[in-house]
Amino acid sequence: MTETPDDAPAAAPDLVLEIDGPIAWIVARNPARMNAYTAGMWGKIPEHIAAAEGNDAVRVIVLRGAETRAFSAGADISEFENARTGDAAADYDRLNHEAFSALLSATKPLIAMIHGFCLGGGLGIAACADLRIADPKAQFAIPAAKLGLGYNHRWVPPLLALAPPSFIKEMLFTGRRFSAAEALQIGLVNRIVDSDALELAVRSLATDIAGNAPLTIRAAKLTIDELVRHPENADAAKLDAAVHACFASADYAEGRRAFLEKRKPVFTGT
Repeated sequence: MTETPDDAPAAAPDLVLEIDGPIAWIVARNPARMNAYTAGMWGKIPEHIAAAEGNDAVRVIVLRGAETRAFSAGADISEFENARTGDAAADYDRLNHEAFSALLSATKPLIAMIHGFCLGGGLGIAACADLRIADPKAQFAIPAAKLGLGYNHRWVPPLLALAPPSFIKEMLFTGRRFSAAEALQIGLVNRIVDSDALELAVRSLATDIAGNAPLTIRAAKLTIDELVRHPENADAAKLDAAVHACFASADYAEGRRAFLEKRKPVFTGT
């Protein structure tokens, strides 16, 4: 990922999908506004997730912001006067919900690579990922109370899956920014990596995951998500089927052969 020269003309806000071997990078490109998401960018999240899910070569999806100042400052507030008032507010919420639903429904591992500010809807996006790796300057907040916004209940469960309710309440009640160290302590992020090493660390993590058996990873992701989201009535039959698919796969045979032959397995996801 390259930085944009200071004297380069500002490009229109966009959400782009970049395929790099087994890694799909979904990049928020709106650095002039700390990678805030416009309505058009929200609308592209389901499209890009579907494209990455449908690409057999892709094993891992990484979410990030352009450059290093911000993962995302959330929704572009400059659109709120027209897009988030009156009847239009319901349409905007629906756009957000479709985006979050697409992220939560992804079957491939999602990693959020967090430089700098991760605020509002940006934190909502990051919370939908399976793993979050941040730099030491990262800051996390949901400033809805400072804007008079109602925070949709549909977007709270991913946050509650990461941190205790008391901390999510503090975040929503105060709107204050949590430091990277605080986020690590309460479980919002998996680890902190120096800013100049963050992309390499995320790429290395994604590559390690991509080298493992896709069906095993899919079953593990499905199992954990199902048990967290539906602890009292998890779909055991669905989870059993996912595990059975692993044992019935060519990858399982390849894994056994590779172990006996003392070589690295080559998994195909079949």
